[in-house]
Amino acid sequence: MNGDTAAVQGGRRISAHAVCAAIRDDIISGTYPPGARLAEELLARRYGVSRVPVREALRTLESEGFVTTRRHAGACVAQPSEKEAADLLDIRALLEPLGAARAAQRRTEAHVKVLRGLVRLGQERARHGRLGELRALGDWFHETLAQASGSPSMTGLLVQLRRKTAWVYAVDPARVQAGPGAAGAVDLSVRAVESWAEHGAIVDAVARGDADRARALAAAHTERSLSEYRVRKESPVRTSKHSVNTVGGRN
Repeated sequence: MNGDTAAVQGGRRISAHAVCAAIRDDIISGTYPPGARLAEELLARRYGVSRVPVREALRTLESEGFVTTRRHAGACVAQPSEKEAADLLDIRALLEPLGAARAAQRRTEAHVKVLRGLVRLGQERARHGRLGELRALGDWFHETLAQASGSPSMTGLLVQLRRKTAWVYAVDPARVQAGPGAAGAVDLSVRAVESWAEHGAIVDAVARGDADRARALAAAHTERSLSEYRVRKESPVRTSKHSVNTVGGRN
């Protein structure tokens, strides 16, 4: 897809990149569950654009593995197998610690400054129970940590892995809950505080240039985070909150 391609709606130029990001976000969130049909006309109406950027966005999402084209059905959300889902966790468990180790060896002071700032924000939001703001901060943190590895290839792989994991897996409600209750469940607020403390420890190791400790901490953090996931199953299509014509796409 050419990211410069744009649709003109209501006097505004809406980039195909923004449309692609909006559809991808809705696939990842589960608005479009595995197997859901992605009709160009309905997508264009939902996001407030023409069918041209939608068509290009679907091509890009197919190349990324989020969309598949079925005979007689057109574009649909892909349905990874249990084996593919398990492979994602294995790959991420190997690659994220490597990325943290590389970051400890190659980070710049600018990377450390941004990472420490994100940790402060994340810890403050977690302490005050502002959990809805943590996903975006977490994505920003992990993308910055990946960039600190000094490898564009690794950064691209890590960002794609996190997107794929968030899409294929949902948090298991039997393991994670919003407050005290069932035995064996994890309080979501408590886990958020713990998670951002782990982020802080990783940044401390990266700032010191301690690659071995950064790797070990990242491995432990990844293992704890992924233990609460379950494979996302087919479910009814939820209403999308996206309208790229009014809120724009995420870069």
